[in-house]
Amino acid sequence: MFDEEYADSPPGFSKNPSDPNAYSWGRMGKHHVVLSSLPEGEYGTNATATIAQGLRSSLPHIRIGLLVGIGAGVPGERMNKGNCSISQPDIRLGDVVVSRPDGTSGGIIQVDLVKATSSSGGEVLQRKGFLNSPPMALRTALAKIRSDHEIEDSQIQALLSQAFKRRPKLKANFSHPGLREPKKDRAVDEYLAKDGTNIFREARDPEVHYGIIASSNMLVKSSRQRDDVLARLHNENITPMCFEMEAAGLMNSFPCIVIRGICDYADENKNDLWQKYAAVTAAAYAKEYLQYVDREEVREGPAISELLMGQS
Repeated sequence: MFDEEYADSPPGFSKNPSDPNAYSWGRMGKHHVVLSSLPEGEYGTNATATIAQGLRSSLPHIRIGLLVGIGAGVPGERMNKGNCSISQPDIRLGDVVVSRPDGTSGGIIQVDLVKATSSSGGEVLQRKGFLNSPPMALRTALAKIRSDHEIEDSQIQALLSQAFKRRPKLKANFSHPGLREPKKDRAVDEYLAKDGTNIFREARDPEVHYGIIASSNMLVKSSRQRDDVLARLHNENITPMCFEMEAAGLMNSFPCIVIRGICDYADENKNDLWQKYAAVTAAAYAKEYLQYVDREEVREGPAISELLMGQS
């Protein structure tokens, strides 16, 4: 998604000896961007915290961050758990979910950051601690792009077309699995509903959703477990739109906006075919979002390291 990729690191850059990251450098619109990713085969909040710590040690002047990747969407159906009724927007494979601060949440909820106690013979889970909100420059940009998306479509499709045109090899593996040609190669959009039946839905171009993202080290691949977690969070007035496994390890050491392409529904269905497309839709949204981030506001705001010092 770079508009321009730099072959070399910036002049004067010196990588900290304790920094394990490998970096790519480039430009997206008016912003210079440094990109790093988790090591092959690693995931989870601890691995992400290590990446953030290394980045901050080598690049203390970094001012904003985006966490971009894939996640498990919460299906768009009404789910009932006892007295709990959960209604979700129509989230489908390939859609993008963006963390949005709401109420006392900065946009990310750590599912397993709870204290288990007993009350009246039953178990009670009490939420402990909190996760930081993104910097002001990112929240301002989020308000702008959300407002625009209420009256016009996202640029994701156009940005994907540009990327496929620049790098034709991408299209074979990163195109929409449900809209590929020939039809026999198309993947199905399906999820396991609360009653145990598989629900099949038509493929469509990606849509963008804004809300709470649930994060933990637990890989949810069970519809029953998924629905139990959703019911518990709903009892706290928390209704997440997707699950993921990295953001909780990042928000208190590198406050950022989290952008997730939906590749499955946290159930028993295996949807590896959707992972690359979900990743590239998230990356396309990130590029569109950066167009809304004011360069002067970023320049005048604190660096991530300064922001963390102020919060502590």
